[in-house]
Amino acid sequence: MTTQPALPERSGPETASVMDVSPFKPSLVKAVFRDVTPMHVSRSAAWAAASVTRTVLVEIIDGARRAAAAEARRKLIPGDLLSAIDRNVEVEVGSKWYDHSPTFRGLTGVLYDAEGVVVPSRKRSRSRRPSAVAGAHRFEAGIKKLLRSQGATAVPAMVRDLDGIASVFLTDLARDAAMVVREGGVKRFGTVTLVMPGEPAPPPLLKDPLLALSTRRGDRRTIGGDDVLAATTMQLFGDLRQRALTEAREATQNTSAG
Repeated sequence: MTTQPALPERSGPETASVMDVSPFKPSLVKAVFRDVTPMHVSRSAAWAAASVTRTVLVEIIDGARRAAAAEARRKLIPGDLLSAIDRNVEVEVGSKWYDHSPTFRGLTGVLYDAEGVVVPSRKRSRSRRPSAVAGAHRFEAGIKKLLRSQGATAVPAMVRDLDGIASVFLTDLARDAAMVVREGGVKRFGTVTLVMPGEPAPPPLLKDPLLALSTRRGDRRTIGGDDVLAATTMQLFGDLRQRALTEAREATQNTSAG
C-alpha cells in the first residue's frame, strides 16, 4: 500500500478561492439567532457569525486531516476529530455537544456511585425551547460543502459531530452577541495568554486592540457585526480568535461592497 503524501503546513489565512466558500447561509444563521433572542439581526452580523463559525470548523477539519494523513487515510473519522482537539486546545469549542455524541464519551468524565457502579448520564430534557443540539441537523449541507472545499471527505459520524459542534458554537455566539447588546459592551472582557518560560511577556492589556470591542454604540434592539466580533472575543482565544476576527471583518466588508 502506498503512503499518502503529508499535508503541507498552513501559513496564515486561506487563499481567496477558499475564502469565497460560504457554507452557512445568512438565513440559517438568523434562524439560530431567533432561537435565542428576539432582537433584530443585521445582515453584517449574520455574515460575521457565518464567517467565524466557518473559520473554527476549517481549523478543526485541518487538524483532523493531519491526523488522518499520519495514518495514511483520506476519509476523516471521529478519532481524527479527537486528535485535532487534543493537539490544539483553541478548537475545543461547542463543548455542550460532547455530552450528546458517542465520539466524546469518556472525555467529559464518568461518574460512579458509592458502590463503584457507573451513574447513567442525565437524560435529555423535553423542553419546548429549541436547542442547538436539536437543531444540529440544519448544518449538514453546509458541513458537507465545507469538507469538499477543503478537499476532505468524512464518514457520517464525523459529519454529525461537525454538525453538532457548529450548531452549539453558533448558538453560544448568538447568546453572547445578544448579551453584548443588552449590556452595552463586553462588561466581563478579559483574555488569557500562555507564556512559556524564557519568552518575553505580552504587551500590557491596555494596548490590546481587542479592547475596542469592549464597548458599543447604537440601539439595544439590533445585533450588529461588531457585536458578533465582540462575542467572538469571548468564545475564542489565541491565533484562532485573531484569524476569526480578521476573516469576519473581510467577509462583512466584501458583503457591503457587493
